[in-house]
Amino acid sequence: MERPFIVKPGDNVSLNGVGEGCNLKRTPEYTGAYQKKGETKKPLKKLHKQMLKLQELLYAESQHALLIILQGMDTCGKDGTIRKVMAGINVQGCDVVNFKVPSADEISRDFLWRAHKAVPQKGKIGIFNRSHYEDVLVVRVHDLVPKSIWKQRYQQINDFEKMLVENGTVVLKFFLHISKDEQKERLESRINDPSKHWKITEADIRERAYWDDYMQAYEAALQKCSTDWAPWHIIPANKKWYRNLVITERIVETLEGLDMKFPKPTSDVSILSVD
Repeated sequence: MERPFIVKPGDNVSLNGVGEGCNLKRTPEYTGAYQKKGETKKPLKKLHKQMLKLQELLYAESQHALLIILQGMDTCGKDGTIRKVMAGINVQGCDVVNFKVPSADEISRDFLWRAHKAVPQKGKIGIFNRSHYEDVLVVRVHDLVPKSIWKQRYQQINDFEKMLVENGTVVLKFFLHISKDEQKERLESRINDPSKHWKITEADIRERAYWDDYMQAYEAALQKCSTDWAPWHIIPANKKWYRNLVITERIVETLEGLDMKFPKPTSDVSILSVD
């Protein structure tokens, strides 16, 4: 996988495509060596086969868990990523958790409680569709808690993720980066297509007015919470097919890096027979 997608600890991040911290290979429209969707079909199919084998090995060994975190603006493609990237895996070994507005019970506890209880068990893959990062994003943009509260959450998140990693959970974090113009097209598509009306609400339109505020909040989160143990990846996501390829490639690369092995049998297989 191309290293520019990974935010190194201490990196400056610019999501508006200009100035210090801007990396053209992280801009929304970037597609690397590929020019069209058809060029990615063959490598993606091969990666899916590899991922299925690695998932089986992850489950059999049960020494690690994989937590995939997806964040991004409305219409960035979190649902589509889950549907396309995880195509073909064994659904019994993968759990998806959607983080919406917290319930009264969740609000009464620390902000990491609902995330911690949803972390996958060893041997499984867990996907967070939005995550604990909402508590330094929407909370910040809409002044839901004082600045003195959300400012200290960056370090709390880093400590939380470090604890997960030290206990066998690999954390992969993907920011799906789309442009404001691309979001406009996707929202209009939902408005104009009756079969997509269920996917859009007035809140989606209202939130768009806070685009610049969200970009600032994301830049801070990406800078402050990209660590050696759980770095952020800024994924160009205007082209869904390229987004899917890059994320699948990173998941496969990560699982291969665990150097997993099938466990030894609990009995002498050579003496077993089936009548």
